[in-house]
Amino acid sequence: MRRIFLLLVLCFLSARPAWAERGKVDDLARDPYAAALVMDGDTGKVLFEEHADMLVYPASVLKLMDLLVILEHIEQKKVGLDDMVQVSAEAAHMGGSQVYLDAVEQFSVEDLLYALAVQSANDAAVALAGHVAGSTEAFVGLMNRRAQELGMKSSHFYSVHGLPPAKGQKPDETTARDLAILSRELVKRPQIFTYTGTRERPFRDGKFIMRNHNHLLGLVDGCDGFKTGYFQAAGFSIVATAKRDGVRIVAIVMGSKDRKIRDAKAAELLAKGFALMPARQETSAAVLAPPPLPVPKETAVEVAPVQPDKATKPLQASSSGGWKMFFLGLAVGMALTAIVAVYLSGTQSRKHSSRRGYL
Repeated sequence: MRRIFLLLVLCFLSARPAWAERGKVDDLARDPYAAALVMDGDTGKVLFEEHADMLVYPASVLKLMDLLVILEHIEQKKVGLDDMVQVSAEAAHMGGSQVYLDAVEQFSVEDLLYALAVQSANDAAVALAGHVAGSTEAFVGLMNRRAQELGMKSSHFYSVHGLPPAKGQKPDETTARDLAILSRELVKRPQIFTYTGTRERPFRDGKFIMRNHNHLLGLVDGCDGFKTGYFQAAGFSIVATAKRDGVRIVAIVMGSKDRKIRDAKAAELLAKGFALMPARQETSAAVLAPPPLPVPKETAVEVAPVQPDKATKPLQASSSGGWKMFFLGLAVGMALTAIVAVYLSGTQSRKHSSRRGYL
């Protein structure tokens, strides 16, 4: 019996989840939040900020940088949405939010992008990182390089998932202002909302249903992204965005002690942003150059193209029809002249007659 007990203890110790080996980090969560910022997503203009330069832990909000790096690789045709990703042993052993990848499985890049954005799957983040850069370490290098290129001066990434740091590692760090810069770059890529705006999606042929952690989707008018994050020391965080009347607002709430308060504050800040911005005319080609009105079906005719040389020549009276009209007009004019002359002659005669006493 004692031997069985020792065996169970050994099994428990060997199966300890990854969080048991996490290092200690300072608790940054505050009430109602540690930092916040509201931005015009189209221009980058900051409309409101509070402690926007305070260092915070992004948690899974960090996956927005994953999405940017991967989408840019797709744009550069270095990676295809249909590429098949072989799940690595490292990805299969990830904890936290996941889609329970197995090392014998393969999924398309697109499927894993949905898993990353909707389910916030840490195993999908690791699998994609290895596919794009060869290893998670190399992908982290891409993340930090891109952050510096964008001017995210206070951001330092050490993971591709945003989980609390392992023992001996440093925590991922960023600021609300840096996340605003990242959001501004993501807004330039409308395809991002295909993923972040999805509320629910089946995975693994419908055997697993992914549900978005962003509860503002469907609750706040026009909300279509971006990402939430949480671990205890980091608090509850969200980078939320919505578009109304041609205006896109981004609201960032970092380090809230309560999820419901985080969501309420994010919704409040989005509303504040829209209140500060007038409706904006869409700058699409359809607005700038509206299509011509269609020809009614009953009078539809085929119009021949205009020849430039004929269109620019003055009218000429060189045809026979033109001369006929000229002489006809001349004859009419002469007849009118004769009639006027006879009338004037008769008038003069009556004047002379009246002087002689004729009625």
